[in-house]
Amino acid sequence: MTVSETASLSTYGSALRRLYLIRFAFAVVWAALLFLASTMTGPLLAVVLVAYPLFDAGAVLWQLRADPDSGRSKAAGWINVVVSVVVAIALGAASTVAVAAALGVWGAWAIGSGIPQLVTAVRSRRYGGQVPQMLSGGISVLAGASFLAQAVQGGGNIAGVSGYAVLGGIFFLISAIRLGRTAKEI
Repeated sequence: MTVSETASLSTYGSALRRLYLIRFAFAVVWAALLFLASTMTGPLLAVVLVAYPLFDAGAVLWQLRADPDSGRSKAAGWINVVVSVVVAIALGAASTVAVAAALGVWGAWAIGSGIPQLVTAVRSRRYGGQVPQMLSGGISVLAGASFLAQAVQGGGNIAGVSGYAVLGGIFFLISAIRLGRTAKEI
């Protein structure tokens, strides 16, 4: 590995670390807001629900643009961005209909974003700190299936999504810590 490749990996690793810390903080704050708004229907719940996939799309877009490896396919990341924006729109509409509808959209999104997250983490493992992201992607698929099942059964409590968001945030925190350790080793 050349000096410039090492510097590029180190710079990107530091940028990922900052992004993961921001994503952790956002997830915790967002989960608290969702927990408070989960018993309400209407505009407040819709705004809270829509904010998460829009933030996710922005974070993944930033990560795609910051990635120094221009030769690697970024299709999984771009799929994640597009899916997150579509989900934000769908959540806005579904949350005005019924909480179960919003829960179903969230479940489908968890599955649809968990798969590309898992693929991206596997491909990015050389940067370090990606095992928690791999686990997060896999858990997202399983949680999404659970949310879909609840929605099909007419579940009306979306507060459980806040726990899912906090768990995802914890995985981002773990990745950030691991990236900090990897940066010291380079």
